Amino acid sequence: MLFAIGIYGLLVKKNALRLLFAVEIMINAANLNFVAFNQYLWNNAVGQTFVLFSIALAAAEAAVVLAIILVAFRLRRGIDVSELKSLEG
Repeated sequence: MLFAIGIYGLLVKKNALRLLFAVEIMINAANLNFVAFNQYLWNNAVGQTFVLFSIALAAAEAAVVLAIILVAFRLRRGIDVSELKSLEG
């Protein structure tokens, strides 16, 4: 259900911050699946280790995307994704 909400957010929203939140929801859905299947099937810490690395990568991704959004806002005074297409080079 969380993954479906994230996909809906990616397909419908045009605001860059909302797109970032949708991606984070999808990553959290995958993390929840890792932990649940790990507990159900293997009963060890391998899935939790994957989740730890996934959370670290998600934090780094969020920092980079927020920096890009900040620069885009300073240039365009808005963070609408359709307006940012003109920045392609």
